[in-house]
Amino acid sequence: MIQHLTIPRGPFELAADLHRPDNDAPPRTVVLSTPGSSVKEQIGANYASRLAARGITALTFDPAHQGRSGGEPRDLEDPYRRGEDLSYAIDALSTIDGIDAERIGVLGICAGGGYAVHTARTDHRIKAVGTVVPVNMGTSFRSFHPSDPASALDDMAAGRTEENRSGALTRVNWLPDSLDEAAAAGLTDIDTTQAITYYRTERGRNEHSTNRRLSRGDALLLGYDAFHMVETLLTQPLQVVLAGRRGNTGSYEAGTRLWELAPNPVDLMVIDGAGHYELYDDPRYVDPAADRLATFFSKHL
Repeated sequence: MIQHLTIPRGPFELAADLHRPDNDAPPRTVVLSTPGSSVKEQIGANYASRLAARGITALTFDPAHQGRSGGEPRDLEDPYRRGEDLSYAIDALSTIDGIDAERIGVLGICAGGGYAVHTARTDHRIKAVGTVVPVNMGTSFRSFHPSDPASALDDMAAGRTEENRSGALTRVNWLPDSLDEAAAAGLTDIDTTQAITYYRTERGRNEHSTNRRLSRGDALLLGYDAFHMVETLLTQPLQVVLAGRRGNTGSYEAGTRLWELAPNPVDLMVIDGAGHYELYDDPRYVDPAADRLATFFSKHL
């Protein structure tokens, strides 16, 4: 059963779906933290529906400034706000009948994995942390400017000044909009093509996922560290699920680093043969991941 909710978030609201089990399962709840550019009907729903089928209530929502959630300007990917979204979601859950505020966990996927970890460090209402192909967006964005990230920030500052003068906000693609566009740009690696096949074709496309982000948010991402002080503050039980086929997303490296840093790592699952984006929706890989996650949350919530 899916219950449509709105989550108060200061002057606006987040659009959310609460996936509830069909039976009288124990009141365990998991909040989904989804990949960058994704909306609740995509990867979040794939995992939320599976958790609900396994007896765990799961909440997935559109991030602030994206999808059908409120917030201006649109298409902003602010890693700090993404973390705050999770805390606002927990605020709302704690007021809903049948939700036990002492048994709430978080599941983060891709960029959402980093956001979930960063939030759980300091919001200890989160009692257990699961991640699937987690990515530290700060590390990813710094890898685009390996020799001189400070100069990149100078360029971004100049770009924002020009935006303010012109009144026109600059948006960039997360991904090429088609495989043909990617091939024309020389982007033919398997991770890029699988990402496009998921997000920009009927396989996973959603009209509310724009594939655009505001350029002005890139400076925030460049200076972000999802794992800052994890070794001290992330005391909750941790589950990490990784794709066995390494690619260019950095999720295997980020996940193993998170595992090494965390004070309370409980379970590390590497799914042989799976790629990063195949863990978004391919049942061959998502189903065993969901089984393992459900076992983890059932034990620790």
